[in-house]
Parts: sequence; structure tokens; C-alpha cells
Amino acid sequence: MLKVTVEVVRPAEIGSGRKVATAYISRLERSVVSDYVVQLLEPPFADGEKRTLHAYPRYAASVFDLVARALAVGLTGAEELPPRPQAPSVPIHQSGDTSYVRLREIPEPAATYFRKRIEYSGCPVIEEDSEPMQCAYASDWLDFLAGRR
Repeated sequence: MLKVTVEVVRPAEIGSGRKVATAYISRLERSVVSDYVVQLLEPPFADGEKRTLHAYPRYAASVFDLVARALAVGLTGAEELPPRPQAPSVPIHQSGDTSYVRLREIPEPAATYFRKRIEYSGCPVIEEDSEPMQCAYASDWLDFLAGRR
């Protein structure tokens, strides 16, 4: 769950502001494209109704893109922003019985997050690849996209 807090602060007093609104953004399921429930709370108004942001692709853009789209849905019921990012498309290669992805073929920001997640994991060495030690198991990549890693 993401919690977005809006505070009124003075520049010299960062961290001690007056909270004026809160947004809660909750993922409904773990998958490559997930639905998110959004609720906006802004006293003294009544709690906002829960609305859904449908089929948002994980790790395709900055978390701020998700927050902006969730806020748009919470406010208007519609997603009115620039074109949505696409889920990262990475080819899966085969070497013998090993399915793998090349780390250099993973687009940002997914590449940075994925490298961090597999930092202490075993990775295949694919001798016929031009960068044999810069590969990862395809199953690790697919688990990462689905939110299981």
C-alpha cells in the first residue's frame, strides 16, 4: 500500500507541516498488470469513494507515475494523463535447457529494480552470449514482473 500525504510546510520547517489530505493506493493482486484501489481523504470533506485504477503495468515507470494516475482516478474517476507506459517487453532466450534474459535488454526503471532484487541470487553463465555473466534466469524475471520477487 502507498500512502501519499499532502502537508502545508514552511521552507525552514520541513517535516513539521500541517497535514491537509491523504491518499491511500492499494494493489489488489500480484501480477504484471495490477488493479489498484484509490481512496482520497481530505478533511473536512467526507471520505472519498474508493475507485479503481485498472491494469497498471508494474515497474514500467516511476512510482510517481502510478501516484499521479491514481490521484487522477480518485479525483475524476478517469485516467487523464499522458500515454500510459507499457509493461517492459524483454525477449526470453534459450541455451540448452536454460531460459534466460539479458540484463542489458531490460529497460529502465525496471532494470535497476530487478538488478537490486537479484543481487544475492544465483545467475546463469551463458557461454555463447557476448556477455556471459550479465544474464538472469527467465523465471526470476517473470516472478519479478508479477511481484513475487
